Amino acid sequence: MKLLSLIVLSLISTLSLAQIPKEFKPLFNGKNLKGWHVSRTTHQGSTPNFFAEDGAIIASQQPFGQGGILLTDKIFRDFELYLEIKIDSFANGGIFLRSNEGGAAYQIELVLPGNTGDLLGERIPLSTPGKASKRTEIWKAGDWNSFRIRMVGEIPHITLWINGVEMYSVQQTKNDFIGEATEGMIALQCHWTAVYAPEASGGMPLSSWVPGARHRYRNIGIKKL
Repeated sequence: MKLLSLIVLSLISTLSLAQIPKEFKPLFNGKNLKGWHVSRTTHQGSTPNFFAEDGAIIASQQPFGQGGILLTDKIFRDFELYLEIKIDSFANGGIFLRSNEGGAAYQIELVLPGNTGDLLGERIPLSTPGKASKRTEIWKAGDWNSFRIRMVGEIPHITLWINGVEMYSVQQTKNDFIGEATEGMIALQCHWTAVYAPEASGGMPLSSWVPGARHRYRNIGIKKL
């Protein structure tokens, strides 16, 4: 039985790596979080529940209420990032680009219902936002969706494709980072806030997670430019 389990895990890992586009190097080995670390300094929190399962990185709120970010150990400057994402409803997170250890970054929003795919600033003022207005036309509800993100330049130019369809290609008017940083880590966010419940927000739902909701990430690869 142990041998069979090892064979299954090996097949999952091989399949995961095989589906990364050509010329991309894997950022996730399909088995564990080697090459990643949890930030202990971000305002998002320091106790997110990230783990590897079935060839994917899972972000979960169990125990409920935790938050934080999972960062690559490596730092990147100009790159294309590819990953496949499966998002449960009422779960808020994001992909951080050129993030510092504290979580200041350009962010691709991941939330359903909500503005999944939009380009936001996380702890930085965003000079030029991006709107994924075509996302609903090609989104596969309850299934895996591919994201390909290109980020280049000291003053960043950011392009996003979802399921192979370009959502936007935006040129920032300035480098929005403090100190005009030109490199950083890739990070996955597990939102810290409490609940989707009227009593917690004066009648309006919060951008957060419901118990049991998950974000899943697989086939994560990067190509330096």
